[in-house]
Amino acid sequence: MEIVLISLGIAVVILVAAVILIYNKLVKARNQMREGWSGIEVQLKRRHELVPALVECVKGYQTHERGLLEAVVRERTEAQAARGAGEAGGAEKVLGRDLGKIVALAEAYPDLKADKSFRGLMGDLVEIEDQIQYARRYYNGSVRDLNNAIESFPSNLVAGWFGFEVGDFFEVETASERLPPDLAASLKGG
Repeated sequence: MEIVLISLGIAVVILVAAVILIYNKLVKARNQMREGWSGIEVQLKRRHELVPALVECVKGYQTHERGLLEAVVRERTEAQAARGAGEAGGAEKVLGRDLGKIVALAEAYPDLKADKSFRGLMGDLVEIEDQIQYARRYYNGSVRDLNNAIESFPSNLVAGWFGFEVGDFFEVETASERLPPDLAASLKGG
């Protein structure tokens, strides 16, 4: 009888230790995901702060593209209000698409492409887009790791007991991915 109780006690200790280890693994994965999202938010904030200066710079060079500029300002506001990876991804995709259209205007307006302020802003935008891409990769890797842990046995049991939820991937196309190759190269090099 004593051996049964000792064996049962050892089994309970092993089970509790396993639950603790799995729980800590899940917490670590969730914290890495949150850290990754924080990195994305920092870069998105930098991009949002760049939009008004970019719109102001472009205003003087084109008058018939007013609707595009108004759309970019509106989309910036919507992107700033978005919460979570899914909602933010959609808003940022729309904003990024129209930022790409503004970048493409440089081809139609050679004076704009040569403007020092515009070139500086475009260089900043390309740098920010690169940083968003790096942050997105880290975040999405963290989400993948968390989701794998949550959906794998036996950690799925512990995740369910403690209310862990799968994370959303942040999918957004960046303006630098849409830049015409010659413009992207000239902005990075110049």
